[in-house]
Amino acid sequence: MIDNALFAPVTNLKGVGTKTAADLGSLGIYSIYDLLFYFPFRYDELQTLPLDQIMDGQKVMLKGIVATEPFVSRFGYKKSRLSFKMRIDHDIIMVNFFNQPWLKSKIEIGQEVAIYGKYNVARQSLSAFKFVAAKENDSGIAPIYPLNRHVKQKKLVTLINLAIDDFLEQVKDIVPKEIRQKYRLLTDREIIQKMHHPNNGREAEIAKRSAIFREFFIFELQLALLTRNDGQQKGYPKDYDLKEIAKLTSSLPFELSADQKQVVNEIFADLHSERQMRRLLQGDVGSGKTVVAIYAIFSAITAGYQAALMVPTEILATQHFKKIDELLRPLGVRVALLTGNTKTLERREIYRELTDGTINVVIGTHALIQKNVIFKKLGLVIIDEQHRFGVGQRQALINKGDNPDILAMTATPIPRTLALTVYGDMTVSEIHHLPSGRKPIISVWKTSSQMKDVYQQMKEQLAQGFQIYAVTPLITESETLDLKNAEELHQKLSHDFPDQKVVLLHGQMPGPKKDEIMECFANGDINILVTTSVIEVGVDVANANMMVIYNADRFGLSQLHQLRGRIGRGQTQSYCVFVADPKTDAGKARMKVIAATNDGFKLAEEDLKMRGEGDLFGKAQSGLPEFRVGDVVNNYNTLVVAQKVARELVKADPGLKDHKTLKQVLEYKQLEQNRI
Repeated sequence: MIDNALFAPVTNLKGVGTKTAADLGSLGIYSIYDLLFYFPFRYDELQTLPLDQIMDGQKVMLKGIVATEPFVSRFGYKKSRLSFKMRIDHDIIMVNFFNQPWLKSKIEIGQEVAIYGKYNVARQSLSAFKFVAAKENDSGIAPIYPLNRHVKQKKLVTLINLAIDDFLEQVKDIVPKEIRQKYRLLTDREIIQKMHHPNNGREAEIAKRSAIFREFFIFELQLALLTRNDGQQKGYPKDYDLKEIAKLTSSLPFELSADQKQVVNEIFADLHSERQMRRLLQGDVGSGKTVVAIYAIFSAITAGYQAALMVPTEILATQHFKKIDELLRPLGVRVALLTGNTKTLERREIYRELTDGTINVVIGTHALIQKNVIFKKLGLVIIDEQHRFGVGQRQALINKGDNPDILAMTATPIPRTLALTVYGDMTVSEIHHLPSGRKPIISVWKTSSQMKDVYQQMKEQLAQGFQIYAVTPLITESETLDLKNAEELHQKLSHDFPDQKVVLLHGQMPGPKKDEIMECFANGDINILVTTSVIEVGVDVANANMMVIYNADRFGLSQLHQLRGRIGRGQTQSYCVFVADPKTDAGKARMKVIAATNDGFKLAEEDLKMRGEGDLFGKAQSGLPEFRVGDVVNNYNTLVVAQKVARELVKADPGLKDHKTLKQVLEYKQLEQNRI
């Protein structure tokens, strides 16, 4: 246990019980430290203007006196409007709060209030976002935090303020003083104060600059500690059996592409070397990275070692297991699958057979890094979609072997220079071309007014016996975003295609239910699968040759490409339709780019150019690790400086003996990342 009150559970805060703690945990907030460093993603300027100076549609803060009793009217499912009139000097305006009926009890005639919202000049009305009793409005800027359905903004603000009041004095700096002075950075206490309570926008910008450096510094320190021998980590040469590997080659129903052969040879050279392999394999969706991984696994096994493949989701783990078991079992390889849903008796058997060496390769999720997983001789670690895992999680698996070789894979390519900065001293391999026989997917962008054409194409594909994915960004109705959601879409398609079996799949379903639905879809028992981005990786259904993505402008380019990669898995022509009505030039440009090219490397470049910090989706699917404050594209120069500083510090003090607080933060980060 780390001896520091800041890392105590949030339940140490007054008024936080187990229910609130669980809700905060859904946001990744487990401790006092997490609360203090859970920063706003934007700020609302609470600008107060006279009515005659406000432009139509402008967001403003209006102060006045409640002139009429608040009235709630209801319309539609779970929809309501709370209305009252407010007097501002000699003018009367109408204030409307949508879907916040509970505010009625807080509003009284004669009360002085401040309301933040969007003003309609013609109607002299305010579509209100935020209600503030006038005396509480002590600042012209309001922090807005990332939330989910479990935690409300007001509750989170209250808890953060409580943590600041009770614990700020205990916060110590982790960035050394000389580095802060050199790069004009704030102290950790100043960062917390000015990020949560800036006096103005400029102060928030200054604080964010320091917060970004701090976040990158921690990340690069973790990498620097892993590669503190300048990447020259000693490994164990693996004397693999080329005759056995030839049997694998002859058993494949296809020939490797030139790119695949090149990468396999690079991996073989690494495995034979006395240096530990640290290789990042970037390959487009469907380019055949799994087969390359199978060659790496089998070669390590023929040399007398075990291998482990860790993936981010259970669906993907199952997919890999089936493919790898099918190809390697005939060659005498024992393959096991270990996930959170593995039954207790089977799990114990896997633990035992990993320890005695009976199991040659295990495929699994985070379950692989549990302490009960002990290998007899782990020689190769493969991590798929590695940006989904924290540095500590990756290292926890690597530590189960004695300097095993490491192969990381991603289907969302990023430029080499960025990959080297983000992932440390990894050698980069790339697969650019799809396997032979695959037909490029035909992609088109359609607006919602062209849905008649889309339906016609769907009917034609269904008539030929093919299956269709219908993908939407949200699971349930959003109060703030006018998006089609999966439940509504499921109802609509069920109505519009009455002769077809239309089924809904989303991420909040239990694992076994999701698996059951996917199995039915793979067996051809479902005609149209309505789903969220839960299917973006790892599901191969060759007969599904059409995908319709609704509100496509709400996804990042890389994620759209990932989703599209679920089709085009067979020998028939496949079609992807992006349905979107983007309002901005950037949104329109994104739709044009995704419809024009299937090249993931080209799209990655475009994605990095276009992707702004305001993107709602796509960050987790960009091939880059997730940061809460920083953005490795927009803040690349800061990342480079953080890497340089981190490496210098680790070189001077490899054990961080002179940096006790920093060491504690890194230990806590590892505990946090290892949560299962």
